[in-house]
Amino acid sequence: MMPDPGLHRFMTTPACRILLGSMHITYPGAEAPDRSRFVRSLGLRIHLHEWGDPAAPPIVCTHGFADHGRGFDLLAPLLAHAGYRVIAVDARGHGDSDRPDAYHWFPEVLDLVQVLRDLGEPAHVVGHSRGGGQATDAAGVYPAGVRKLVNLDGFGPPSDEGFEVPGRPRENLTAPGQMARFLDWRSRAAGRETFRPCATLEELAARRKEQNPRLSDEWLLYFAAAGARRTEHGWAWKVDPFAGRGMGPFRPDWIAPNWRRLRVPMLAVIGSEPDTWGPLPEPLLGERLSNVPDLERCVVEDAGHFMHMEQPERTARILLDFLEGGA
Repeated sequence: MMPDPGLHRFMTTPACRILLGSMHITYPGAEAPDRSRFVRSLGLRIHLHEWGDPAAPPIVCTHGFADHGRGFDLLAPLLAHAGYRVIAVDARGHGDSDRPDAYHWFPEVLDLVQVLRDLGEPAHVVGHSRGGGQATDAAGVYPAGVRKLVNLDGFGPPSDEGFEVPGRPRENLTAPGQMARFLDWRSRAAGRETFRPCATLEELAARRKEQNPRLSDEWLLYFAAAGARRTEHGWAWKVDPFAGRGMGPFRPDWIAPNWRRLRVPMLAVIGSEPDTWGPLPEPLLGERLSNVPDLERCVVEDAGHFMHMEQPERTARILLDFLEGGA
């Protein structure tokens, strides 16, 4: 497929280079942020990556669980070159943001609200996966800070048990069983500071591909270089092991009713290809999205859950059409 002529200038951008000791890791089209900084939220430092003119209209991007703000290194430059200031957030416990003592859903939503307040003007918000759900809730509680909302396949799990993860047996647990599993997991995780390290960065990237098989080896190596650190035990992701669990009692049917309070337009985006983490079955997705008062929907062709990494140009084109169409 020929690239969109309007995006040609983005494709000619040289690959970003990450220097790790003697290693030079690049990926075509990726650009490192122009700047980075911190904002304070609920006693923590939240790390931000920024691309583009600081005076341009802002777009805030939020990532999913176990990811980091540099996962937008392909999408953010496209939006920045189109005339926006792009701010990608490292969620608490991820990337270079601080780690709290415990994790709960709503404080992470309030972190996004604090980022929006810090900008001093309304922003477009783009959230992926878990970040999409939190961006949607942030737009609901702070509509004055949001112009338009884009949710990239962040519409919640299909059931209490989440998504089908390759290699993991499916369990049908009662609420007490789920709590017992959580307490067992927390006991095992209490003595470690990070997920199991790997001897090499390549091994860390290969392990990530077990859960994200659609993403290329080359991209995952770049992604790992930007979001991991070398420890005394090897290479490890910059994510707190506790960040993905312990959010409190949860039932999927609690998700969508909150979307009825949205007062900003939402673009709901999914990939055309089934993937580990989505999309949801259409009857369930349609039912949840029926709660959004002002909704547009779109599909990124030839992409799975991580459409902004697999097809950044197509994703950027869809986003720009939505963000620049109308008020």
